[in-house]
Amino acid sequence: MMNKTTQLRKDHKKITLQKLIIASVLIGFSAAFLAVSLKKLTEHYEEILFHKANANWLLFLIFPFFGLSIIYFLREYLFKKKENKGIKEIFESTGSPTKRLPGYKIPSHFFNGLLTVIFGGSTGIEVSTVVASAAIGSVAQKKENVFKRHKTELVCAGIAAGITALFNSPIAGILFSFEVISRKISRFYLITIAIAVSVSYGFILLLDEKPLFEVAITTWYLKAFPYFILLGLLAGVNSVYLTKCVIYIKSKFAEIEKHTTKIIIGSLIISFSLLLLPQLYGEGYHAVKEIFFNAENITLTYSFGLTVLGILLLKPIITSVTLASGGDGGVFAPSMFLGAFLGLLLAVILNTFFKADVIPINFMVIGMAATLSASIHAPFTALFLICGLINDYTLFVPILVVCLISKTTAQLIYPYTVYSYQPKN
Repeated sequence: MMNKTTQLRKDHKKITLQKLIIASVLIGFSAAFLAVSLKKLTEHYEEILFHKANANWLLFLIFPFFGLSIIYFLREYLFKKKENKGIKEIFESTGSPTKRLPGYKIPSHFFNGLLTVIFGGSTGIEVSTVVASAAIGSVAQKKENVFKRHKTELVCAGIAAGITALFNSPIAGILFSFEVISRKISRFYLITIAIAVSVSYGFILLLDEKPLFEVAITTWYLKAFPYFILLGLLAGVNSVYLTKCVIYIKSKFAEIEKHTTKIIIGSLIISFSLLLLPQLYGEGYHAVKEIFFNAENITLTYSFGLTVLGILLLKPIITSVTLASGGDGGVFAPSMFLGAFLGLLLAVILNTFFKADVIPINFMVIGMAATLSASIHAPFTALFLICGLINDYTLFVPILVVCLISKTTAQLIYPYTVYSYQPKN
């Protein structure tokens, strides 16, 4: 009898493992396909609409209102009248034995994330991709009884595969799912993550996906390390400003009862911000690419200093308003955007007033990683994600050190991220 029971248990484990492997392959491919499709569509339409708005300023007034209105319409009549809560939805799902991410979250985050960014909402598609990919894992878990105990593993497999495809970095995908979502490892967790990420990475290699930023990193100098540390401290402070903006503005918008009022107020703030600083449109990667291209030739002028200070001040506000008025997204893209401009401003100031002779591009790349690390409290994710984005590991050591400094600084000032903060009732 004992032998028969033992054999049945072994057979059950074997069947579970086989099904998990098949599910992980399917999740990896589906999440990668979703992430690449969303990225390509967003890049294509954002570029077209941004150029149209640049040519005719009236479109800066129309686009945000139109985008938020369409998202509201879809939510009301197609997606069960439920608002998207971002990564908090994943925490609610993995933290409860009964709660799941429903299947409609896949198209909901896909289309809402796309519409938010292409019509000027000042956020990114990263969180939309993460939640939609997590929902793929959750749907797979729901389909098989043997997966009841493996919800977190399959959800994290979807997330890791989505991040891998989005940022061309399998290590970033694995680390993000661990540092931010699960924070615990099991044998099944390692198996599902490894398979899903391998399939996702294989898919983007097959498509010959290029890095998001074409950046030439040549070297870095030890004499710049004190300045890197300063950048880490500033990035930590900057990320806390972003976090507090999101939390405060969301709480204020939550007091507005009518959603149409939220849309009108939100779109007006976004529109006037875009008229003032068009660099804030959408993800802002177009502006980051432009300064990467011109970084070595930028000098500190009154106009440049005022523009960058305006960006650093306004970006967290307009991102918060975008999210609070119904837009879909998170703090990934805004953090990297802020970090790039913060790094450039610091480098230009150091070279102008202190003859530091630092390399501006290095400060931009390190600033992106540092601000992201501090915003999501995940230094290793930020490290590999940024190195994956530029497809270069020359700055690995300074990025690692600065990411740890920025995260620690942010935690000392304010212990929460936008994901971990729980409003007091």
